[in-house]
Amino acid sequence: MWIVSEGGIVVFSRVYEKTLDDQLFGALLTALNSFAQEITHDGLSNFELSDIRFTILKKSRFIFIANSDKKIKPKRVLQELKNVMDIFFTLYPKEIMDNWDGDISIFSNFNKKIEDSLDDPLKKMEKAFW
Repeated sequence: MWIVSEGGIVVFSRVYEKTLDDQLFGALLTALNSFAQEITHDGLSNFELSDIRFTILKKSRFIFIANSDKKIKPKRVLQELKNVMDIFFTLYPKEIMDNWDGDISIFSNFNKKIEDSLDDPLKKMEKAFW
């Protein structure tokens, strides 16, 4: 999962298997979204690479991206992403974001606020049964 500002700065990421620099990914995704907006006016909503699906939501100058296996239902991923987005804007309301100076350290505790949404599916199952 990544949260990217409209300028391409990754303000939050939680990646289990890191294969790409977060800031490079954020810049690339922002560029792809800008390109898609020129063509469709809405930008990207999702895309697939091999067996991975990337689901994208946009709100208030931020792009929220979740990646998942293509076998997972898109509705389920979208709902989790919406939950994360709601928590984000509850913790960082418009008043804070209007005065944000680009310092991503203000988002450093966000991980703790959404641990349940980001838990590995196996860990979620363990919690449910133990």
